[in-house]
Amino acid sequence: MLQLTYSFLLLLTVVTFGKTMACNETCSFTVDYENDRFLLDGKPFRFVSGSFHYFRALPGSWRHILRSMRAAGLNAVMTYIEWSTHEPREGEYNWDGIANLEQFIRIAEEENLFVILRPGPYICAERDMGGFPYWLLTKYPNIKLRTADADYLREVEKWYGVLMPRIQKHLRGQGGPVIMVSIENEYGSFSACDRRYLAYLKNLTERYVQNDAVLFTNDGPAQLHCGRIPGVLATLDFGSTENPEHYWQMLRKYQPKGPLVNAEFYPGWLTHWMEPMARVPVGPVANTLRAMLSSGANVNFYMFFGGTNFAFTAGANDGGPGKFQADITSYDYDAPLDEAGDPTTKYYALKSVIQEFLPDPDVPVPAKLPKMTLPPVKLNRYGSLMSSEARQALGQYTRSSEKTLSFEALNQHSGLVLYESTIPSGTNRDPLLLQIKNLRDRAYVHVDNKFVGVLSRENAIDSLPITLELGKRLQLLVENQGRINYNVANDFKGILGSVTIDGNEILNWTMTGFPLDNYSLLQSYIDRYSGYDGETSRNAAARIFQAKFTIQSRPIYDTYIYPSDWGKGIIFINGFNLGRYWPRAGPQVTLYVPRHILREGSNTILIIEYQKDVQGDAVITFSDEPKLDGLL
Repeated sequence: MLQLTYSFLLLLTVVTFGKTMACNETCSFTVDYENDRFLLDGKPFRFVSGSFHYFRALPGSWRHILRSMRAAGLNAVMTYIEWSTHEPREGEYNWDGIANLEQFIRIAEEENLFVILRPGPYICAERDMGGFPYWLLTKYPNIKLRTADADYLREVEKWYGVLMPRIQKHLRGQGGPVIMVSIENEYGSFSACDRRYLAYLKNLTERYVQNDAVLFTNDGPAQLHCGRIPGVLATLDFGSTENPEHYWQMLRKYQPKGPLVNAEFYPGWLTHWMEPMARVPVGPVANTLRAMLSSGANVNFYMFFGGTNFAFTAGANDGGPGKFQADITSYDYDAPLDEAGDPTTKYYALKSVIQEFLPDPDVPVPAKLPKMTLPPVKLNRYGSLMSSEARQALGQYTRSSEKTLSFEALNQHSGLVLYESTIPSGTNRDPLLLQIKNLRDRAYVHVDNKFVGVLSRENAIDSLPITLELGKRLQLLVENQGRINYNVANDFKGILGSVTIDGNEILNWTMTGFPLDNYSLLQSYIDRYSGYDGETSRNAAARIFQAKFTIQSRPIYDTYIYPSDWGKGIIFINGFNLGRYWPRAGPQVTLYVPRHILREGSNTILIIEYQKDVQGDAVITFSDEPKLDGLL
């Protein structure tokens, strides 16, 4: 009876929220340039919004997070639309599960939140290749992304032809909750500055949106020159500052009239592996927010909820010694709602400021959800990706070529590629110097199935001495750590240059692909080679571990895997790829485990450990708290 009553109240709340967004006659959302404001159904309107990307949380948590956002006083949610999520392979579209964009929009509307959509097609977002699908580089190796390149425009037009009809019925002019749609994303920061491209994308977007929502661009204050589009509302992106008025004045040089909008106001920041977790103090954030709202500005928090870069979706940036810095799996972002969707101290501080300016939504803040710990799990070893058994079961192709080929040339999105060739004979030099030019991104070096070291793009380490006694077969297991998502448009993966030993180029390569994106292959391998742990796995990297564990408690809560004694790799639970772990590099140690992938009774965990020789019992532990600030 209690459960029935709760369900009825939830339904009543949803229906009530939905009615408040309805318009009596003509629905519209427009810009009143003369009076520097927006008009919703003809009446003055100001939004305070928060970014929440549907593809960074499982659908079962969407309503809880959106309700928490509304409870903070927000009246809108902003989300990117990620092309690669919806078309991971050319012509194969996905609109289910975590890709159910329309369901996300419907839930937002039920929770009394307007929706702002950012379809890109480039989104950055610290995602692999900035949200572009990798196969664009396979199909068009010389494509010029984010320009008027004919191949690129053809693919964008095809993609919009599939995407936009799904959006149209949700636009405000059609009675839906979508009030704004962006054109591109911080284009002023991109070196191409191709105005023909922006004009084309404006016309393409207008074809579908027409006057049913407001079109806008967003740029940093100093990048407006190349990012703005005549006839389209320009908005700014900036974080905490003592003088937001300075930035508004920069905007007014290009757009003398119209509503002021900070489309990306940063309460937190992104984090790469091998650097401290980004932490942003709440005081300056709250003060800047109050100043902007006092001036009548519209604000969107980037991010209000960050979530997780599950599987291989995390991107990278082009900084550091090797001009490459991979993003961590967590996208907690030090946001007001943490990675699990729970309110933080920052949440309550910003809620207090928001409600100085917007009406109290009269929505209780959802309680922080309990977390659970689980007993340690002992895993069994099942060989290495280097073994012949694993190659037959998990290698999705084998190709031969005189020179090494990129992941994209091999039509592979993620995971690893094993490059193999023969070390030249006829030398008595010992050791020999192995060097790889243009490695993308990390090579686990083997000789005759013996792991001998690591080369790293991140740390600009491209050479390694190897001794003659090791053997004759050179094997380079190359990991894609995430394609660069900002500034660099075409980040191909694999070995893009020459491989030399003592300056002599090695040719005639065999390449085996391990995309690791098909869990059924991994499970079939485990089933077939139950108990297998041959000689190769004792000497090689990329070892496979698996175990069953039992959950007896109900209800099932979120938890965190705590791989503090492991090296670097990926973890699956019940076939779901939680993402990359790398505790020694940090700062992220734990991986977030959503309750929605766990089940009462038997569960399966599978780990592919790329580099550490896990000695003795292979044990993984769980925690009821996240650890994102390093092992120490």
